[in-house]
Amino acid sequence: MAELRFSDLSPARQEFIRRCQRLDRGTIRGLEVRGGEPVFGAKTEVLKDLKLDGDEAPRPEQDLTDFVVSKEIRRLVSMLDVLQNGIIEQIEVRAGLPRRVIFKAADPAHRKLP
Repeated sequence: MAELRFSDLSPARQEFIRRCQRLDRGTIRGLEVRGGEPVFGAKTEVLKDLKLDGDEAPRPEQDLTDFVVSKEIRRLVSMLDVLQNGIIEQIEVRAGLPRRVIFKAADPAHRKLP
């Protein structure tokens, strides 16, 4: 997969990444996808997972205006492009990156997501 920069992404995708960075560790539930774009709707829940036994440093990219996005972000962007419309049931965020995604795969094409 080719290099993808933060500045190459739509504003909605940029905002999703920034929210993951600010969350750092936690879960996003019920994220809407409309036209391949993530939408934080009224039913979207953001749950913060706070470790009490240590300090967690923010993502180094959090203060940068542009950077090469991680492989996890590239894969999620590809997934949004295929999914187009629907609900992502759950996204696990670790170290400011989406690490795991759970969604309903009613359409057989969605079973082959990147």
